[in-house]
Amino acid sequence: MLHIYNSVALLTGLHDSLVLEPRRTRNKVVLGKFLRKRAFDLVFSLLVVAFLLSWLVPLIALLIKLDSKGPTFFRQLRTGKDGRPFYCLKFRSMAPNAEADERQASRGDQRVTKVGAFLRKTSLDELPQFLNVLRGEMSVVGPRPHMLRHTQDYAQVIDNFMDRHAVTPGITGLAQVCGHRGETKEVESMARRVNADLQYIRHWSFLLDLKIVLLTVWQMAQPDEKAC
Repeated sequence: MLHIYNSVALLTGLHDSLVLEPRRTRNKVVLGKFLRKRAFDLVFSLLVVAFLLSWLVPLIALLIKLDSKGPTFFRQLRTGKDGRPFYCLKFRSMAPNAEADERQASRGDQRVTKVGAFLRKTSLDELPQFLNVLRGEMSVVGPRPHMLRHTQDYAQVIDNFMDRHAVTPGITGLAQVCGHRGETKEVESMARRVNADLQYIRHWSFLLDLKIVLLTVWQMAQPDEKAC
Protein backbone atom coordinates (compact mmCIF):
# COMPACT_ATOMS: atom_id res chain seq x y z
CA MET A 1 0.00 0.00 0.00
CA LEU A 2 1.31 3.41 -1.08
CA HIS A 3 4.69 1.84 -1.79
CA ILE A 4 5.54 1.36 1.89
CA TYR A 5 7.72 -1.62 1.07
CA ASN A 6 9.57 0.48 -1.50
CA SER A 7 10.18 3.09 1.18
CA VAL A 8 11.64 0.40 3.42
CA ALA A 9 13.93 -0.82 0.65
CA LEU A 10 15.37 2.67 0.21
CA LEU A 11 16.53 2.57 3.82
CA THR A 12 18.42 -0.72 3.65
CA GLY A 13 21.67 1.09 3.04
CA LEU A 14 21.62 2.27 6.64
CA HIS A 15 21.15 -1.28 7.90
CA ASP A 16 23.91 -2.64 5.67
CA SER A 17 26.35 0.02 6.81
CA LEU A 18 25.74 -0.84 10.46
CA VAL A 19 26.75 -4.43 9.87
CA LEU A 20 30.22 -3.31 8.83
CA GLU A 21 30.81 -1.02 11.81
CA PRO A 22 32.99 -2.09 14.78
CA ARG A 23 31.08 -3.55 17.74
CA ARG A 24 31.53 -0.47 19.97
CA THR A 25 30.28 1.83 17.22
CA ARG A 26 27.33 -0.47 16.54
CA ASN A 27 26.39 -0.42 20.21
CA LYS A 28 26.44 3.39 20.24
CA VAL A 29 24.30 3.54 17.11
CA VAL A 30 21.78 1.05 18.53
CA LEU A 31 21.61 2.97 21.82
CA GLY A 32 21.13 6.24 19.94
CA LYS A 33 18.31 4.75 17.85
CA PHE A 34 16.63 3.40 20.99
CA LEU A 35 16.82 6.76 22.75
CA ARG A 36 15.41 8.61 19.71
CA LYS A 37 12.56 6.14 19.42
CA ARG A 38 11.77 6.32 23.13
CA ALA A 39 11.87 10.13 23.06
CA PHE A 40 9.44 10.14 20.12
CA ASP A 41 7.16 7.70 21.97
CA LEU A 42 7.06 9.86 25.09
CA VAL A 43 6.50 13.19 23.32
CA PHE A 44 3.88 11.83 20.91
CA SER A 45 2.01 9.95 23.64
CA LEU A 46 1.98 12.91 26.02
CA LEU A 47 0.49 15.07 23.26
CA VAL A 48 -2.19 12.46 22.53
CA VAL A 49 -3.05 12.11 26.22
CA ALA A 50 -3.16 15.88 26.80
CA PHE A 51 -5.05 16.98 23.70
CA LEU A 52 -7.12 13.91 22.77
CA LEU A 53 -7.60 11.41 25.57
CA SER A 54 -8.24 14.10 28.17
CA TRP A 55 -11.68 14.79 26.66
CA LEU A 56 -12.28 11.69 24.52
CA VAL A 57 -11.95 9.12 27.34
CA PRO A 58 -14.91 10.52 29.35
CA LEU A 59 -17.05 10.70 26.19
CA ILE A 60 -16.28 7.15 25.06
CA ALA A 61 -16.65 5.86 28.63
CA LEU A 62 -20.15 7.33 28.80
CA LEU A 63 -21.14 5.75 25.47
CA ILE A 64 -19.78 2.35 26.56
CA LYS A 65 -21.67 2.50 29.86
CA LEU A 66 -24.93 3.50 28.16
CA ASP A 67 -24.56 0.74 25.58
CA SER A 68 -23.78 -2.26 27.79
CA LYS A 69 -22.93 -3.37 31.30
CA GLY A 70 -19.30 -3.82 32.23
CA PRO A 71 -16.07 -1.86 32.70
CA THR A 72 -14.95 0.95 30.40
CA PHE A 73 -11.52 -0.57 29.80
CA PHE A 74 -10.51 -4.07 28.82
CA ARG A 75 -7.16 -5.43 30.02
CA GLN A 76 -5.67 -8.44 28.29
CA LEU A 77 -2.36 -10.19 28.83
CA ARG A 78 -0.33 -10.00 25.63
CA THR A 79 3.21 -10.88 24.64
CA GLY A 80 5.68 -8.01 24.89
CA LYS A 81 9.36 -7.45 24.21
CA ASP A 82 11.52 -10.54 24.75
CA GLY A 83 8.35 -12.59 25.25
CA ARG A 84 7.43 -10.92 28.56
CA PRO A 85 3.65 -10.63 29.11
CA PHE A 86 2.00 -7.31 29.95
CA TYR A 87 -1.54 -6.02 30.31
CA CYS A 88 -2.57 -4.31 27.07
CA LEU A 89 -5.29 -1.66 27.50
CA LYS A 90 -8.26 -1.12 25.21
CA PHE A 91 -11.69 0.44 25.39
CA ARG A 92 -14.08 -2.44 25.97
CA SER A 93 -15.80 -3.31 22.69
CA MET A 94 -17.48 -6.60 23.71
CA ALA A 95 -19.94 -7.72 26.31
CA PRO A 96 -18.01 -9.41 29.14
CA ASN A 97 -17.45 -13.04 28.15
CA ALA A 98 -15.36 -16.06 29.11
CA GLU A 99 -13.75 -16.38 25.66
CA ALA A 100 -12.19 -12.90 25.47
CA ASP A 101 -8.67 -14.21 26.08
CA GLU A 102 -9.00 -17.22 23.80
CA ARG A 103 -10.99 -16.27 20.68
CA GLN A 104 -10.50 -13.38 18.27
CA ALA A 105 -13.41 -11.20 17.25
CA SER A 106 -14.86 -12.29 13.90
CA ARG A 107 -17.23 -10.74 11.39
CA GLY A 108 -20.74 -10.73 12.83
CA ASP A 109 -19.42 -11.65 16.30
CA GLN A 110 -22.38 -11.43 18.70
CA ARG A 111 -20.06 -10.48 21.56
CA VAL A 112 -19.28 -7.10 19.99
CA THR A 113 -21.54 -4.28 21.20
CA LYS A 114 -22.97 -1.53 18.99
CA VAL A 115 -20.57 1.06 20.37
CA GLY A 116 -17.81 -1.53 20.28
CA ALA A 117 -18.36 -2.14 16.56
CA PHE A 118 -17.84 1.58 15.90
CA LEU A 119 -14.75 1.71 18.10
CA ARG A 120 -13.22 -1.27 16.29
CA LYS A 121 -14.04 0.07 12.81
CA THR A 122 -12.32 3.37 13.61
CA SER A 123 -9.53 1.81 15.76
CA LEU A 124 -10.52 4.14 18.60
CA ASP A 125 -10.58 1.12 20.90
CA GLU A 126 -6.76 1.09 20.74
CA LEU A 127 -6.28 4.65 22.08
CA PRO A 128 -5.75 3.65 25.76
CA GLN A 129 -2.57 1.90 24.64
CA PHE A 130 -0.85 5.28 24.66
CA LEU A 131 -0.82 4.74 28.44
CA ASN A 132 1.04 1.47 27.79
CA VAL A 133 3.53 3.51 25.76
CA LEU A 134 4.11 5.94 28.62
CA ARG A 135 4.75 2.97 30.91
CA GLY A 136 7.36 1.62 28.50
CA GLU A 137 5.38 -1.55 27.69
CA MET A 138 4.61 -0.50 24.13
CA SER A 139 5.88 1.83 21.42
CA VAL A 140 3.85 4.01 19.09
CA VAL A 141 5.11 1.94 16.13
CA GLY A 142 6.12 -1.70 16.21
CA PRO A 143 4.78 -5.23 15.76
CA ARG A 144 1.29 -5.60 17.19
CA PRO A 145 1.19 -7.64 20.43
CA HIS A 146 -0.90 -10.82 20.39
CA MET A 147 -2.81 -12.56 23.14
CA LEU A 148 -0.76 -15.22 24.90
CA ARG A 149 -2.76 -18.08 23.39
CA HIS A 150 -2.00 -16.90 19.84
CA THR A 151 1.69 -16.49 20.65
CA GLN A 152 1.83 -20.09 21.85
CA ASP A 153 -0.10 -21.43 18.86
CA TYR A 154 1.65 -19.52 16.06
CA ALA A 155 5.14 -20.00 17.52
CA GLN A 156 4.69 -23.70 16.81
CA VAL A 157 3.77 -23.33 13.13
CA ILE A 158 5.69 -20.22 11.98
CA ASP A 159 9.46 -20.68 12.34
CA ASN A 160 10.43 -17.03 12.84
CA PHE A 161 7.34 -15.93 14.76
CA MET A 162 9.16 -15.17 18.03
CA ASP A 163 11.71 -12.96 16.22
CA ARG A 164 9.11 -10.19 16.15
CA HIS A 165 9.40 -9.94 19.94
CA ALA A 166 12.97 -8.64 19.72
CA VAL A 167 11.53 -5.11 19.89
CA THR A 168 8.81 -3.37 21.88
CA PRO A 169 5.33 -3.99 20.43
CA GLY A 170 3.48 -1.06 18.90
CA ILE A 171 0.04 0.51 18.67
CA THR A 172 0.41 0.45 14.90
CA GLY A 173 2.99 -1.04 12.57
CA LEU A 174 4.17 -1.74 9.06
CA ALA A 175 1.97 -4.84 8.86
CA GLN A 176 -1.14 -2.83 9.73
CA VAL A 177 -0.64 -0.04 7.17
CA CYS A 178 0.11 -2.68 4.53
CA GLY A 179 -3.30 -4.25 5.08
CA HIS A 180 -2.34 -7.17 7.35
CA ARG A 181 -4.74 -6.52 10.21
CA GLY A 182 -7.96 -7.92 11.59
CA GLU A 183 -8.83 -11.55 12.13
CA THR A 184 -6.23 -14.14 11.09
CA LYS A 185 -8.11 -17.28 10.08
CA GLU A 186 -5.26 -18.89 8.16
CA VAL A 187 -1.61 -19.44 9.08
CA GLU A 188 -0.65 -17.74 5.79
CA SER A 189 -2.32 -14.52 6.94
CA MET A 190 -0.27 -14.47 10.12
CA ALA A 191 2.89 -15.40 8.21
CA ARG A 192 2.44 -12.33 5.98
CA ARG A 193 1.99 -10.17 9.07
CA VAL A 194 5.13 -11.63 10.65
CA ASN A 195 7.11 -11.01 7.45
CA ALA A 196 6.09 -7.33 7.49
CA ASP A 197 7.02 -7.07 11.18
CA LEU A 198 10.48 -8.50 10.50
CA GLN A 199 10.98 -6.10 7.58
CA TYR A 200 10.18 -3.25 9.97
CA ILE A 201 12.64 -4.51 12.58
CA ARG A 202 15.44 -4.90 10.03
CA HIS A 203 14.96 -1.49 8.43
CA TRP A 204 13.72 0.70 11.26
CA SER A 205 14.31 4.44 11.04
CA PHE A 206 12.69 7.53 12.50
CA LEU A 207 11.47 8.45 9.00
CA LEU A 208 9.80 5.04 8.61
CA ASP A 209 8.01 5.50 11.95
CA LEU A 210 6.70 8.89 10.82
CA LYS A 211 5.43 7.41 7.56
CA ILE A 212 3.63 4.64 9.40
CA VAL A 213 2.03 7.08 11.85
CA LEU A 214 0.80 9.33 9.02
CA LEU A 215 -0.57 6.36 7.07
CA THR A 216 -2.31 5.09 10.19
CA VAL A 217 -4.06 8.44 10.71
CA TRP A 218 -5.07 8.47 7.03
CA GLN A 219 -6.43 4.93 7.22
CA MET A 220 -8.45 5.69 10.35
CA ALA A 221 -10.52 8.07 8.23
CA GLN A 222 -11.24 5.35 5.65
CA PRO A 223 -13.80 2.52 5.88
CA ASP A 224 -12.03 -0.62 7.11
CA GLU A 225 -13.62 -3.84 5.88
CA LYS A 226 -11.19 -6.01 7.86
CA ALA A 227 -12.08 -4.58 11.24
CA CYS A 228 -14.68 -6.66 13.08
